[in-house]
Amino acid sequence: MVSTKLLIDIPAGLHLRPISVLCNRAIDFKATVTIRLGDKSVNAKSVLGVLSACAKHGDEIELICEGPDETEALKELSNMIICGLGDEFIKK
Repeated sequence: MVSTKLLIDIPAGLHLRPISVLCNRAIDFKATVTIRLGDKSVNAKSVLGVLSACAKHGDEIELICEGPDETEALKELSNMIICGLGDEFIKK
């Protein structure tokens, strides 16, 4: 198992568009991918699961990957989150 903590820097938080980008990539990995926000843990391969976490701008999440390709999954998915998941409103 590998994990990292990330700050949500998307001005609108994790809303449907960036969540769909994240989930569509997460399902390509064999590893289980979990997002933890406070005491809530959700499956990062589920759009409704991630949406239910209600991660807002400035929230710190923990991205947890466990499985055969966990290191690759953590590296790629955390980089995607850091880069804003394609949200054009992110400030550079």
